[in-house]
Amino acid sequence: MRRKKDVFLVVTVICGLLVIGFILLPLLKMFTSPSWENLKAAIQDKKVVKSIWLSIYTAGLAAIISFVVGTPFAYFLARREFFGRKVIESIIDLPMVIPHPVVGIAILSVVGRNYWFGQILSKIGIRVMGSVLGIVTVLTFVGIPFYINTAKDGFESISPRLENVSRSLGASMFSTFLRITFPLTWRSMLVGIVMCSARAISEFGAVVVIAYHPMTAPVMIYERFEAYGLAYSQPVAVLLTLVCLILFLFLRVLSLKHQERKLIK
Repeated sequence: MRRKKDVFLVVTVICGLLVIGFILLPLLKMFTSPSWENLKAAIQDKKVVKSIWLSIYTAGLAAIISFVVGTPFAYFLARREFFGRKVIESIIDLPMVIPHPVVGIAILSVVGRNYWFGQILSKIGIRVMGSVLGIVTVLTFVGIPFYINTAKDGFESISPRLENVSRSLGASMFSTFLRITFPLTWRSMLVGIVMCSARAISEFGAVVVIAYHPMTAPVMIYERFEAYGLAYSQPVAVLLTLVCLILFLFLRVLSLKHQERKLIK
């Protein structure tokens, strides 16, 4: 029996090393390929800095929008059982499985001039195509499922009895949410915001359909690769990867603190 366990442990370790190697090898090669001079030139390039800042800025806006409109909806899904709930949850998950260019085409079908909604936007002077608004729209579309699902899991982990006690003492539903539910689930919401931002900041396929300009960092990486090859695209890719790495490290720290809090309880 012990021999079988040892064999299984060896297999798990080998599989783990293969997975880690599969992920790290391309990234390490990408990080070590650009010279320091190329990286320095990319950091000093105003277009590169602007594109990375645009990616961070629009991803942050998408996360804020997801937080504002997604929090009440996530709470509703966590607390209510109703006919068609599984269908609603499947619809929420659709942006995660739809091919990215299809997302851009779908949004373009609505905001384009050939559709009544797009015509209304055009008449009142709102431009979605080739604008920051268009980028934020796309990033919210692809990022909001990550926030809603994470926040919903956080709400489901809190016993409704705590809220019922607050309501029985005369507190309103809104007051109960602010004083009881929110303090207990804010870490899950913050993790959801980070997840949403991380997903949004890496989006390319849908963004390039809606707004090739102004350029986000993924679009700039693609353009430089197509025009000049790896030597010019790798430095920008390294900088964007570092930003994503910082976001996910932040996420892991929050998750660790959340687990420690559960263990203490």
